[in-house]
Parts: sequence; C-alpha cells; structure tokens
Amino acid sequence: MEVCYQLPVLPLDRPVPKHVLSRRGAISFSSSSSLFGGPAPRQLSKRRGAISYDSEDQTALYIRMLGDVRVRKPKTPISMNVRRLLSFQRYLHSSRFFHGIPANNPLGYILDDDFTGQAKLMLQKVGNWNFDIFLFDRLTNGNSLVNLTFHLFNTYGLIELFQLDMVKLRRFLVMIQEDYRCQNPYHNAVHAADVTQAMYCYLQEPKLAETLTSCDLLLGLLAAATHDLDHPGVNQPFLIKTDHYLAALYKNSSVLENHHWKSAVGLLRESDLLSHLPTEDRLNMEERLGSLILATDISRQNDYLSEFRTHLDKGDLCLTNGGHRHFILQMALKCADICNPCRPWKLSKQWSEKVTEEFFHQGDIERKHNLEVTPLCDRQSNSVANIQIGFMAYVVEPLFVEWSRFSDTRLSQTMMSHLSLNKQGWNEGRDKQEASSSRASEEQRTPATKDSNSKVLPQGSKGS
Repeated sequence: MEVCYQLPVLPLDRPVPKHVLSRRGAISFSSSSSLFGGPAPRQLSKRRGAISYDSEDQTALYIRMLGDVRVRKPKTPISMNVRRLLSFQRYLHSSRFFHGIPANNPLGYILDDDFTGQAKLMLQKVGNWNFDIFLFDRLTNGNSLVNLTFHLFNTYGLIELFQLDMVKLRRFLVMIQEDYRCQNPYHNAVHAADVTQAMYCYLQEPKLAETLTSCDLLLGLLAAATHDLDHPGVNQPFLIKTDHYLAALYKNSSVLENHHWKSAVGLLRESDLLSHLPTEDRLNMEERLGSLILATDISRQNDYLSEFRTHLDKGDLCLTNGGHRHFILQMALKCADICNPCRPWKLSKQWSEKVTEEFFHQGDIERKHNLEVTPLCDRQSNSVANIQIGFMAYVVEPLFVEWSRFSDTRLSQTMMSHLSLNKQGWNEGRDKQEASSSRASEEQRTPATKDSNSKVLPQGSKGS
C-alpha cells in the first residue's frame, strides 16, 4: 500500500532538503517528461521511494515509499522476478554459510539459479580486456551488474574488510541494477556492468594496485556501478531546453551527474549498507563517491585532461598522497566510461550502434516536438561512422594518450591498438558508404542522360 507525505511547497531553485534525500536520492520525471519516454504522471506512484512533482501542482514535492523494489519498476515478467527471489531465498536458507559451516565456494550461497557454470567460468577471466559483457549478461539472465559487482567485492575481500552484510549488499546491488532504465539502448545496467569491469582492469594496473587503499577500491567500484544511475536516455542540453525540473534543481550544472550521485547516495542509505560505519566516515565516503561520479561529466573533459597532462609533464603525481590517488581514480573512471572505442571491434561496434541509436531517438523526439535538433542526434545528417570517428578523434584518443603516458603497460598498448584499428574500420565503412551513395546517384542520373541523348538523333539514324 502506498503512503504519500506532502512536503511544504519549495521553489525550484532551492535544493531538496537533506531529510528528503535521506529517504531516497532518485528523482523521477515530471509530467512533462513524456516528451522523451518518461513515465506518465499516473505511473509515478509506482516508482519506489521516488521524489516527484505532482501532475497538477508542479511546485509540490511528494515522497513516495513502497515496500518492495519489484513493485516499482518491473522489467521482466512477475513470474521471473518471483523465481529469482525464491532462488535467492533458497540459497539463503540452505547454504552452509548461513548454518555456520564454511563453504568451499565463497560465492555459492549468494548466487541464484540463473548463474550458470559458463558465467562462473567467465568471471575467472573478468580481468581480461576482451571480456564480453553482452554474453555475460545473457548467461546471467540480465543480472550482469549484480553478479559482476558482487564478485569483485568478494575478490578484493571488501565484504570482510568493511564488515558488509551480504543480504544488504545483495539488496543494494539489485536496487542499483533496477534503477537503470532497460529501455535505454545504451545508458542501462549492461553499460554500468561494462564500466565496472573496465574499472577493475584499471585498478589492477601496477601503479594503482600497489598504492590504492581498500577504501579507494570500494569507492572506485561503487562509482563505476552507479555512475549513470537512473539515466533518462537524453543529454543535459535536452533537459535544459525543455525546462526539466532536474535542470532547475541543479542549476544547469552537471545535471545528470548530480542526479546519478544523489540517486546512489539514496540507495546506500535506503539499503543501510554502510549504516554500521561511523557517521563521519560514511558522509566522507558519500562525498568522495560524488566527486568520482561528477568527474564523468563530458562537458568538463578538457578541465580534467588539462590537469592530468600538467601533472604528467611535471612528473609530480605521488600516489602515496590521498588527493593524487583520488584524482587518478577520477581519471580511471573517465577512461572506463568512454572506453568502448578501445575494446575489440566485435564489442566496440555493438556499443557504437547502441549509443547512436539513443542519440537518434533523442533527435526524433526533438523533431517531433518542433525543438531544435541536436546536430549529434540528427539521423538525417549523421551516421554511426561519422559520430564515432569524431568521438574517437576529439574525446577518446586525447584522454587515452595521456592515460598511456601515466600507465605504460600492456593493457594501455592493447587499448591504443584497438582504438587505431576501430578508427580504421569506421573510416573504411564510411568510405564504402559514400562510394555506394555515389554509385546510386550516378545510376539515378544515367537513365535520364540516355533518354536525353536519344532525342537528339532522328529515329533510325546511325552514328558514322
């Protein structure tokens, strides 16, 4: 049963009170969000713990609290969700761990029935750069983010180090996964799992592995898993030009990234995952988590890149310094977030097509509602190849060149090699497409030319 508590009317230019965000950081769409596929106002009540604007009173805030995460936003048939829940409960009650007997397999008690032997074998190679997250997601029946992140927490011993309750951890990870919107072609839970896997690869690099603390590792994995939480599938300029309340709430500055951070903090508090830690430590971790997520704002790319380049030119990065370690974590997360062009072609091509599909979907909405179409999102004047070639040249390559300077390892060499091959692949694809278009144009003109020439000569005449 849903219970609603009406809060005092708040101007949009004031931050949401802390006691509201402590209940839940996720803020759902307003009634105008139907422009880009958001839920209808009447559906907002189904969002668990969501903070939203009432459809009739856009200045009133409500906080909604429901009892079960699966009621809020079902992504699969109810029967499947029930089966997953029951399978988890069976492990919970039947595992030797919960009966006080050490288990031979530390993951056996927590993995559900969908976690097949093939998926377990894949996790043994989770540090490989060619890890196929699409295959892993299929093998885990759409639970790649939950299973991969739990495995990495276990690999690093973070559960024991931070005395995390495994049931709370599992619940927290499920809530994260379900707060990603499965209808987004790109910004979904599979992307979050892919970024988390890439982040793990970077955390394993010698310079980082030798200096990072357990707290650094915990925050790095949490930031990767939550960095795009509750992404609406449109970019910041779209939110600003449609006067979306999130843009007003965060004053048009790092709108999406602030929303992802607050959503993550809300889930941390709702799950009580870190409630056993001292308040000061917990608040400090939440702030550092926000600093990492905010670093993924692509509009601030040049600021971070310039600072990174300056540090490398001066050679003054000292990873025994906490501030420098945090900065490197920020750069690692930025790399993980846009590393798709550095993956093997088979994986990179899939991600390129997915992100372009999401761009074009936004452009279609803009055109439908007579808004100025974002150039990058215009399917009538753009192609996957053109978008990717520009993205690689102006965003990806400059960042990874500097990362390779910082960490000149086999992984960095592999990434740069894939980047070069993928850029070549998209260039060749564009050339073939342009050649094909040119031939088609020629074929359309040729019949007209023949008809015109045939009218010049009298019937029956022959050339000499």
